[in-house]
Amino acid sequence: QVHLVECGGGSVQSGGSLRLSCAASEYTTSIYRMGWFRQAPGKGREVFAAIYPGTGRTYYSDSAKGRFTISHDNAKRTMFLQMNDLKPEDTAMYYCAAKRDSDYRIWSSDSAYNDWGQGTQVTVSS
Repeated sequence: QVHLVECGGGSVQSGGSLRLSCAASEYTTSIYRMGWFRQAPGKGREVFAAIYPGTGRTYYSDSAKGRFTISHDNAKRTMFLQMNDLKPEDTAMYYCAAKRDSDYRIWSSDSAYNDWGQGTQVTVSS
C-alpha cells in the first residue's frame, strides 16, 4: 500500500494559481501510476490527470488540458499539480491516488487506483 498525503489547497480568486503536492511513502518511480481526482459538492468523483512516473507519460481530461500540469519529483517522493487560470467550477476537494503495480487499466478509470490521500480543498471565487 502506498501512503499519500496532499497539501497545497486553499482559496484563490478566479484566474489565480495553486500548486498541490502529494507526498508518497515511497519513491515515485516505484509507483506504476499516479493521478489526481476531484469531487465537487453534489457531484461524482472525477479523475482529470495522471502520470506514469517510470516513463514520465502524462494524461489529462479535456477540463484540465492546457491549464493544469502534473509532474513528479522522485527524490522528494512527491507528485505535483500546477493549476493555472483557476475558475469557480474548479472548486472541489482534490485527491491524489496511486497504483503501485502495473496493470492494463486505463488511467481515467477509478479502478486504476487503489491508494488514496485524504484530500485538500480548493475554493475558487469569482
